[in-house]
Amino acid sequence: QVQLVESGGGLVQTGGSLRLSCAASGRTFSSSAMAWFRQAPGKGRSFVSSINWSGDTTYYTDNVKGRFTISRDNAKNTVDLQMNNLTPEDSAVYYCRQGAYTQAIPFTGTGCWGQGTQVTVSS
Repeated sequence: QVQLVESGGGLVQTGGSLRLSCAASGRTFSSSAMAWFRQAPGKGRSFVSSINWSGDTTYYTDNVKGRFTISRDNAKNTVDLQMNNLTPEDSAVYYCRQGAYTQAIPFTGTGCWGQGTQVTVSS
């Protein structure tokens, strides 16, 4: 079974930065797209960003484009999310997700969700 462990969350002020990391188990990681989702209190999970299997294609939603950067290291089975110029609207639990296929878009998730990592941005 694939295991996903998110880390790097914390409390920052508006305009600050955080770097999230997701460690994945299994040898299928390097042939799968990956994505980041987030969930604010009382809300469902929302797609944030995705990256294809090799890391040369990325996609971002409009509300994070230009501020967030997704990257991966297939040798380490990790995918990161660098978040800059954070705002309170970015506060959420952030989750990574493994894709069923290789491409970044369209993204189709597969497997279980991890526990996520909390990001809180103060005003």
